Amino acid sequence: MASYKISRINEEMMKEMSNIIRSVKDPRVNSGFVTITHCDVSGDLKFAKIYYSVLNGDFAEVKKGLISAKGYIRHEIAARLNLRNTPELTFISDDSMEKGAKISKMLKDMNLGSEDENENE
Repeated sequence: MASYKISRINEEMMKEMSNIIRSVKDPRVNSGFVTITHCDVSGDLKFAKIYYSVLNGDFAEVKKGLISAKGYIRHEIAARLNLRNTPELTFISDDSMEKGAKISKMLKDMNLGSEDENENE
Protein backbone atom coordinates (compact mmCIF):
# COMPACT_ATOMS: atom_id res chain seq x y z
CA MET A 1 0.00 0.00 0.00
CA ALA A 2 2.79 2.42 0.84
CA SER A 3 4.48 2.00 -2.54
CA TYR A 4 1.20 2.84 -4.27
CA LYS A 5 0.92 6.05 -2.25
CA ILE A 6 4.52 7.05 -3.04
CA SER A 7 4.06 6.34 -6.75
CA ARG A 8 0.95 8.57 -6.80
CA ILE A 9 2.84 11.32 -4.98
CA ASN A 10 5.73 10.97 -7.48
CA GLU A 11 3.33 11.39 -10.39
CA GLU A 12 1.58 14.40 -8.83
CA MET A 13 4.93 15.97 -7.93
CA MET A 14 6.17 15.51 -11.50
CA LYS A 15 3.00 17.06 -12.94
CA GLU A 16 3.11 20.05 -10.59
CA MET A 17 6.86 20.54 -11.04
CA SER A 18 6.35 20.72 -14.80
CA ASN A 19 3.79 23.48 -14.31
CA ILE A 20 5.85 25.34 -11.72
CA ILE A 21 9.01 25.30 -13.87
CA ARG A 22 7.15 27.30 -16.52
CA SER A 23 6.39 30.06 -14.01
CA VAL A 24 9.97 30.46 -12.73
CA LYS A 25 11.21 33.88 -13.79
CA ASP A 26 14.94 33.08 -13.64
CA PRO A 27 16.37 33.50 -17.17
CA ARG A 28 18.74 30.56 -16.63
CA VAL A 29 15.71 28.29 -16.35
CA ASN A 30 13.61 30.00 -19.03
CA SER A 31 16.38 30.19 -21.65
CA GLY A 32 16.61 26.41 -22.10
CA PHE A 33 13.69 24.09 -22.60
CA VAL A 34 13.60 22.33 -19.21
CA THR A 35 11.63 19.11 -18.85
CA ILE A 36 10.99 17.22 -15.63
CA THR A 37 11.68 13.57 -16.46
CA HIS A 38 11.18 11.89 -13.08
CA CYS A 39 10.51 12.61 -9.42
CA ASP A 40 11.55 10.36 -6.58
CA VAL A 41 10.04 11.22 -3.19
CA SER A 42 11.34 9.42 -0.11
CA GLY A 43 8.98 7.25 1.94
CA ASP A 44 8.79 9.75 4.80
CA LEU A 45 8.10 12.64 2.35
CA LYS A 46 11.08 14.62 3.66
CA PHE A 47 13.21 14.56 0.50
CA ALA A 48 12.52 14.60 -3.22
CA LYS A 49 14.93 14.07 -6.09
CA ILE A 50 13.82 15.96 -9.18
CA TYR A 51 15.35 14.72 -12.44
CA TYR A 52 15.35 17.24 -15.26
CA SER A 53 16.51 17.40 -18.86
CA VAL A 54 17.51 20.45 -20.90
CA LEU A 55 16.97 20.66 -24.64
CA ASN A 56 18.63 24.03 -25.29
CA GLY A 57 21.09 25.42 -22.84
CA ASP A 58 23.72 24.47 -20.35
CA PHE A 59 22.94 21.89 -17.65
CA ALA A 60 25.16 23.71 -15.12
CA GLU A 61 23.48 27.09 -15.63
CA VAL A 62 19.99 25.58 -15.47
CA LYS A 63 20.92 23.77 -12.25
CA LYS A 64 22.15 27.05 -10.72
CA GLY A 65 18.84 28.67 -11.71
CA LEU A 66 16.81 25.83 -10.22
CA ILE A 67 18.79 25.94 -6.99
CA SER A 68 18.28 29.70 -6.69
CA ALA A 69 14.52 29.24 -7.30
CA LYS A 70 14.28 26.29 -4.88
CA GLY A 71 12.44 28.32 -2.22
CA TYR A 72 9.81 29.54 -4.69
CA ILE A 73 9.36 26.05 -6.15
CA ARG A 74 9.01 24.48 -2.72
CA HIS A 75 6.49 27.14 -1.68
CA GLU A 76 4.41 26.45 -4.80
CA ILE A 77 4.50 22.69 -4.18
CA ALA A 78 3.27 23.26 -0.62
CA ALA A 79 0.41 25.39 -1.94
CA ARG A 80 -0.60 22.96 -4.70
CA LEU A 81 -0.15 19.56 -3.03
CA ASN A 82 -1.80 18.70 0.25
CA LEU A 83 1.08 16.88 1.94
CA ARG A 84 1.93 16.68 5.61
CA ASN A 85 5.55 17.63 4.87
CA THR A 86 6.84 19.60 1.93
CA PRO A 87 9.91 17.69 0.74
CA GLU A 88 13.36 19.21 0.52
CA LEU A 89 14.21 19.36 -3.20
CA THR A 90 17.36 18.07 -4.87
CA PHE A 91 17.80 18.68 -8.59
CA ILE A 92 19.63 16.07 -10.67
CA SER A 93 20.38 16.47 -14.36
CA ASP A 94 19.11 13.61 -16.51
CA ASP A 95 20.99 13.23 -19.78
CA SER A 96 19.26 10.00 -20.81
CA MET A 97 17.40 11.76 -23.66
CA GLU A 98 20.70 13.06 -25.00
CA LYS A 99 22.26 9.59 -24.76
CA GLY A 100 19.22 8.07 -26.49
CA ALA A 101 19.50 10.56 -29.37
CA LYS A 102 23.20 9.76 -29.72
CA ILE A 103 22.52 6.00 -29.83
CA SER A 104 19.69 6.52 -32.32
CA LYS A 105 22.01 8.54 -34.56
CA MET A 106 24.68 5.84 -34.36
CA LEU A 107 22.17 3.14 -35.31
CA LYS A 108 20.87 5.25 -38.17
CA ASP A 109 24.42 5.79 -39.44
CA MET A 110 25.07 2.04 -39.23
CA ASN A 111 21.93 1.31 -41.26
CA LEU A 112 22.93 3.87 -43.90
CA GLY A 113 26.38 2.33 -44.07
CA SER A 114 24.98 -1.19 -44.60
CA GLU A 115 22.62 0.09 -47.33
CA ASP A 116 25.55 1.69 -49.15
CA GLU A 117 27.46 -1.62 -49.00
CA ASN A 118 24.45 -3.51 -50.41
CA GLU A 119 24.18 -1.07 -53.34
CA ASN A 120 27.84 -1.55 -54.23
CA GLU A 121 27.48 -5.34 -54.50
